[in-house]
Amino acid sequence: MPMSWEIVIGLETHVQLRTASKIFSGASTAFGAAPNTQASVIDLALPGTLPVLNRGAVECAIRFGIAVDAAIAPRSIFARKNYFYPDLPKGYQISQYELPVVQGGTLQFPVTPRTGEPYWKTVQLTRAHLEEDAGKSLHEDYHGMSGIDLNRAGTPLLEIVTEPQMRSSAEAVAYARTLHALVVWLGVCDGNMQEGSFRCDANVSVRPAGSEVFGTRVEIKNLNSFRFLQQAIDHEARRQIELIEDGGTVVQETRLYDPDRDETRAMRSKEDAMDYRYFPDPDLLPLEIAADWVETVRAQLPELPGAMRERFVLQYGLSAQDAAALTASRELAAYFEQVAAAVADADRKAAANWVMGEVCAALNAAEIGIDRCPVPATEVAALIARVADGTVNLKTAKDVFALLWAGEGVSADAVIEAKGLKQISDSGAIEAIVDAVLAANPVAVDEYRAGRQKAFQALVGQAMKATRGKANPQQVNEILRRKLG
Repeated sequence: MPMSWEIVIGLETHVQLRTASKIFSGASTAFGAAPNTQASVIDLALPGTLPVLNRGAVECAIRFGIAVDAAIAPRSIFARKNYFYPDLPKGYQISQYELPVVQGGTLQFPVTPRTGEPYWKTVQLTRAHLEEDAGKSLHEDYHGMSGIDLNRAGTPLLEIVTEPQMRSSAEAVAYARTLHALVVWLGVCDGNMQEGSFRCDANVSVRPAGSEVFGTRVEIKNLNSFRFLQQAIDHEARRQIELIEDGGTVVQETRLYDPDRDETRAMRSKEDAMDYRYFPDPDLLPLEIAADWVETVRAQLPELPGAMRERFVLQYGLSAQDAAALTASRELAAYFEQVAAAVADADRKAAANWVMGEVCAALNAAEIGIDRCPVPATEVAALIARVADGTVNLKTAKDVFALLWAGEGVSADAVIEAKGLKQISDSGAIEAIVDAVLAANPVAVDEYRAGRQKAFQALVGQAMKATRGKANPQQVNEILRRKLG
């Protein structure tokens, strides 16, 4: 992004709520059914059918609103949003407009920019409102035609809208990741982006640096991966800047992102609210939420990520960055706490390092979640304890972890015993090995005494190699330094 320009971003996120049935009918929301097998007469908008609001969807909205410290409207209205698409049987979408169920709120999240230091940012939420999803138009399997699958029609959504307060694609992605983690944490969404459970629309505009006037915004629809979200925003910002600098004008419109070509393409002119002709849905009574219902839901909430981050800093002495990494999901946080509970207080930082390091690296390589981790938290704690008591060194402990991950042993102690991996801490044995290394490497000895520190590390490496990595590294270093004078 050229320094003379500033990008302005607001996000609208459609979160599919984790309910067994749709928002206004009893049809199933299960993914993967044959086309048009989960569309009831209400979803098909057959004459004479009337919608009935799903209480579970409302409770999901309340849970989210409490978590972001928003106001839960005691009275909200469902409206008809009128537009004509083949996959919208009624010719309108039941949504909320003037009186949404969740109003305001904030979301705080860490940002790691491409350059510069990480920082925290807080974004204001405008609203979160309940609505139904449309069906799906199918193009790939047809020649010159489109098919319509109405299984998704009526699926409950919570649309979460931010103020235009993000200033880079990195901030937008950090916000989206944090929001995704939160709705999964709360249990209101399964978070499956491949199945369309979490989709972002990005409103992007640019303006000269220092200007307070917003530029013309363009909406990029249906971004279903964090990578595509970042790429789409970056491309659209470049497109708008180049257009303006060439004397052109940005047109308010809706665009689609093509990841194969890394470009956005015009889809349609952008509608304003008046174009949708919103009016209260006469088939649905106002949604009234009593204060005691909100308090009941509040009492049932799990410990929230922000509160848990603060507790981890105070209870375990972690940095804010480490605490944020360990609370990326409830399952990861629970795994860390199991490890931390099983080690000495002095080893809690080591517990955090192991979970963020070896455990998360192995999970990422295997592309699985912590719920499928083959190494129990108790065995990670056992490895930390074996390093602390000198049974093995850190490198060997990591090798044992890899063996446990591969299923070559039932416990850390059993692998250490079976593989003969106990650390050599006998000073006499290590001294004899060091003497042999010094005798075999006179050139390295002379280089070290001439002031070349790298030679010392080479000698340490030779000593560790001679013991197959089992010597106590600290003792090797101490004895080598003493021998070399």
